[in-house]
Amino acid sequence: MFNHSQRPRDGEYTKTIYTMVKDQRYAEVVKILSAELHNHPKSRAALSILGYCTYQMQHYEDSALYYSRLTEVCPENDHYRMYLAQAQYKACQYQEAMNTAVQIDENNSEFEDKVKKLQAAIKYGEGEIQNAKNLVDQSSSGDADKHVNYGCILYKEGKFDDALKNFLDAHNIQGFKPDLCYNIALCYYKKTDYASSLRYLSEIIERGIRDHPELSVGMATEGLEIRSVGNTLALQETALVEGFNLKAAIEYRLKNTEGAVEALTDMPPRSEEELDPVTLHNQALVNFETDPTGGFEKLQFLIQQADFPVETFANLLIMYVKYEYLDMAADLLAENNDILMQKDNNYLTPWMLDFFEAVLLAETSPEEAYQKLDDMNARITDDLRKITKAVQDYRQNREDEKVQKTIKEYDEKLEMYLPVLMQQAKIFWERKNYAQVEKIFRKSVEFLNDNETWKVNVAHVLFMQEGKYGDAKGFYESLIKNVQARREPLLSCSAIIPANLCVCYIMTSLNEHAEEIMQKVEREEEQAAYEEPDKKTYHFCIINLVIGTLYCAKGNYEFGISRMMKALEPFSKKLGTDTWHYTKRCFLSLLENLAKHMLVLKDDVFLECIKFLDAAEANGRYIKAYHEGPLLSEEEKNDPTKEGRNTITYEARYLKWLFYELRDGLNYNICRL
Repeated sequence: MFNHSQRPRDGEYTKTIYTMVKDQRYAEVVKILSAELHNHPKSRAALSILGYCTYQMQHYEDSALYYSRLTEVCPENDHYRMYLAQAQYKACQYQEAMNTAVQIDENNSEFEDKVKKLQAAIKYGEGEIQNAKNLVDQSSSGDADKHVNYGCILYKEGKFDDALKNFLDAHNIQGFKPDLCYNIALCYYKKTDYASSLRYLSEIIERGIRDHPELSVGMATEGLEIRSVGNTLALQETALVEGFNLKAAIEYRLKNTEGAVEALTDMPPRSEEELDPVTLHNQALVNFETDPTGGFEKLQFLIQQADFPVETFANLLIMYVKYEYLDMAADLLAENNDILMQKDNNYLTPWMLDFFEAVLLAETSPEEAYQKLDDMNARITDDLRKITKAVQDYRQNREDEKVQKTIKEYDEKLEMYLPVLMQQAKIFWERKNYAQVEKIFRKSVEFLNDNETWKVNVAHVLFMQEGKYGDAKGFYESLIKNVQARREPLLSCSAIIPANLCVCYIMTSLNEHAEEIMQKVEREEEQAAYEEPDKKTYHFCIINLVIGTLYCAKGNYEFGISRMMKALEPFSKKLGTDTWHYTKRCFLSLLENLAKHMLVLKDDVFLECIKFLDAAEANGRYIKAYHEGPLLSEEEKNDPTKEGRNTITYEARYLKWLFYELRDGLNYNICRL
């Protein structure tokens, strides 16, 4: 019901309404005039103001309805018809917008150029690029809008250099405009000129902070609790949302995930239900490592919407494959098969579709999947060799621009090549056929010799083969040197790299080198603890755990287990899901050998194990014993005991019970944790 206390006082109605419009209190105006419209359904003033306010609130469908009624009340007024066409265009009602636009008097010079531009925008929105271009050609020459429109069309055609030139020409004509600067930044991003892109984004952000302090830019990153600024027209005009999203994309491409997360939190604050699809997609992507469950929820929500970003489809498939939800990946492909089979689908390239099909095929027919992947690799290696030859020719002819363009093409092909290669290797890795995995990697050395992902995987597969620790050592050393060359701490790389390198040193009688690596890591952890006392670091602990695992694997359980137990001290800093994983594996191996009477445990070692498990039980109540999959089945969700079982406390108590059972000489089967 309408609250009559909000009704303007008699004699001040018009003044009050227009003051509220001036103060951008659009929602209040809509509430008042909507009630008044029931009494005066053909009020020109009420319909006009309602159309304007709902347009400013970005409720374009409502705005179109009001302007449609207004054109019925005032059929001769082309201004209202123009507003109606614009509202319909914004509401993606392209056919209706075109029908309205053609009704505007062609002889009215005031609207002639505006109508052409609007019709071009409508055709662009419908994907009819050539028709849009023809309409732009008919618009007045020399103005900035024409350059912008040409730039948009050229961008759509993938001609980023030409699009950039048009956007820069428009920028020179009309100076700073947030949306235009964003277009320029986007073109530089597509050209992988990230420095230039960030320069224009910085201008957008600085202007937004200076001109609109009410948008609270950066406040969320500083930890301040602030209310949502909403999806206002002012926010839209600043292009801050688009700018921060593009900045996050650049940081993500540069593998600076922290920078990407910060860019998104710097964005003007909005509640989750107010977020646009692009922001929601980017939030899911940059936070996937820390919140995979939330990431899946966001991507799955987006894929069900009519206007989700085209990247959502491929990224959701990638995450399904990464987390091994292959049934869900297969369902997603099957549900959208009709769209994907279309020649001009924007969701998956033919290459990506072949790749995902091969990955899914590996579950049921690994040999056939391997052959399909091998055919894909054969095609792309031919392309890589041709591109390499072209680069050499261009360099000889000193055609620098073509060299840069061709190198970019080479990098793009390499990004396609690496996942296919890794999937081939995975087929044999899962069969523990490490020699065959090594052969696959050796074949790719021509193209991936300097690729760190490739080096890590080669090092791991050599490490897994008895007697190849010397070869693995060389690859791990190369990775460590790369980290040091970038002047980054060893803590910035995966803990398994220095850990496995130390094992390689020990196995090749270079214990002093292992000690040196361990000392460096220990010093860095001490420095990190000084700078961030609450942050846990596990590198030094994991190195000791891996070395302890090595001794256990060689049968020296007394030394290996002892080293592992000491590595987890103090428990408040070192006990975690990953460190517990290494520890419990060796405890289970020890218990198995004890049960088979393959070794005898000294009493003091037994007591040390019990004491250690008591401490793990006391400190592990709120620490997960293993990483759960981000998507739980209905059965897992409804299991009341699941949460209590997935704790280090539960598993430590269980291991302790097994030790007591063994001591008492009872027969039992060791259950796998």
